[in-house]
Amino acid sequence: MLLASLTAQASPLSAQQVKDLQALVSQLNPIQQAWVSGYLAAAAQFAGQQAGTVAATQVAEASTLTILYASQTGNAKAVANKIKAAAESKGFAVALADIASYKTTALVKEKFLIIVASTYGEGEPPESAVSFHKFLFGKKAPQLPQLQYAVLGLGDSSYEYFCQTAVDFDTKLATLGAKRLHQTALLDVDYDAQASEWQQQALTQFEPLLKAANSAPSAQVIAWPGATDGHHSLYNKQNPLLAELSANQKITGRDSTKDVRHIEISLADSGLTYQPGDALGVYFHNDPALVTAILAATGIAADSKVQFDGAEHTVQQLLTEQLELTQSYPSFVEKYAAATANAALQQLAADKTALREFLAQHQTADVVLQYPGSLSAQQLVDSLRKQQPRLYSIASSQAEVGEEVHLTVGVVRFDNFGQTHLGGASGFLAERLAEGQQVKVFVEHNDNFRLPNHDTPVIMIGPGTGIAPFRAFLQERDNAGATGQNWLFFGNPHFTQDFLYQVELQDYLKRGVLSKLDVAFSRDQAQKVYVQDKLLNKGAEVWSWLEQGAHIYICGDGSKMAKDVHQALLQIAQTHGGLSDEAASDYFEQLRESKRYQKDVY
Repeated sequence: MLLASLTAQASPLSAQQVKDLQALVSQLNPIQQAWVSGYLAAAAQFAGQQAGTVAATQVAEASTLTILYASQTGNAKAVANKIKAAAESKGFAVALADIASYKTTALVKEKFLIIVASTYGEGEPPESAVSFHKFLFGKKAPQLPQLQYAVLGLGDSSYEYFCQTAVDFDTKLATLGAKRLHQTALLDVDYDAQASEWQQQALTQFEPLLKAANSAPSAQVIAWPGATDGHHSLYNKQNPLLAELSANQKITGRDSTKDVRHIEISLADSGLTYQPGDALGVYFHNDPALVTAILAATGIAADSKVQFDGAEHTVQQLLTEQLELTQSYPSFVEKYAAATANAALQQLAADKTALREFLAQHQTADVVLQYPGSLSAQQLVDSLRKQQPRLYSIASSQAEVGEEVHLTVGVVRFDNFGQTHLGGASGFLAERLAEGQQVKVFVEHNDNFRLPNHDTPVIMIGPGTGIAPFRAFLQERDNAGATGQNWLFFGNPHFTQDFLYQVELQDYLKRGVLSKLDVAFSRDQAQKVYVQDKLLNKGAEVWSWLEQGAHIYICGDGSKMAKDVHQALLQIAQTHGGLSDEAASDYFEQLRESKRYQKDVY
């Protein structure tokens, strides 16, 4: 935009020089542009003094601190932005980037780097970091003796491969010759205080090396594409909106094995906005009956006063509103076992394999109820971790619903130990929050799951509640009058019980908004049929769409479905595209890098 305006303004450059400059800049990434900017400024300041110019440009090149974030739910991004702000306050030149948009060819030129990385599933990098991770562990990864770095990992200790992505990045950078400037931190879900402390310590290590940036003419903040989402709101994870539940409708049949709810929440007068592909963070209250049972099992009075986050609360209020009672995690068993001096639990906590098998069958509350013991209210609170909001893919477009946000919530419900268990947030939304009551929410923007231009065809694969963002996609394209074709693959157990949004989808199909709809109802015939089977059956046409520039999206279960779908896509590329195994993998890696292959999996 700036260079384009040069031709319309008075300029000391000739028309050809402007053209040449535009051609050069179009080939540079933001870090290179900043370096050139610093070079030219230094050259102007020290015209005729060659040695001084060289020294200044060396300072400009070396003074940039690059911060990359690999985020699955937005936490790593938020931490990276805090580090960026702290670095700015010290006068550093900062380049902030979503790792998905970072040009890997620039890594060999970096001198100072901080990576904030989350981990997905069983030790896998988040979707945004898959390409970078593959590059770093591939044959093209360069030696990095010039690089000094620090890594901050965010994870969940309830998973076996805790913070594995951060560990991977840290060890691989060191293997490639880079120097670890500050120790790697691996932080659990309640990470805020530790992340702040790590940030302060890490920047203290970088500061002497970046000190020259305070006076260098190139000192500035640089943002790579995708580094900021451009969304500004009064409300966020730390300051959620108190919104009203306006609708809770069960959309699975009476005899379905699943309980799926269509949830509508009012955003009236809040100014809160979102885009198709974003998620909604939901804070919830725990079941009061569960809280009462825990207090009874431990002999703790409900009005006992405790300290938490620097303030005094009653233990009942904390257990209801702020502490995790459903999702299980190893550290609670360890702390609770020590506080109650329970030998059986202590023995279990010492065997990591046995402990994880135990936790797979138990919610946090189950541990207390099955192993009741005497401890103080403060000991109980100190053993529990802070409740984390649950993220749900948004199932609506504001072009269609205005000041509302819709969700498709699968209620977690199972029987174990003679009792019915509910998920924390899903149980709250489905069973305990009445229409007209309020819930704390915020929007988590996801710039790695976005619709393309209106004329581009899209293939959407969303079995079960994975259909949520594709309902938003269809609403958005319908209201925009988009000309691009839309093909949806949807699956669930039974046609009569589990065809989510059936009437809406059939209407889209009738009106031509939905070009093709392929459904897989796995239990309606003797042989189970899934969405990946439907993909393979339509393999020639799927390949034709991809070759014509279609974007492909997957949403839903990441532990199995997304992997099975990916294997089906690889098989389609081999069968109908004539590609080898390696070439097929490279093909979809290229689609991923060009944002034509996107996943929102959980």
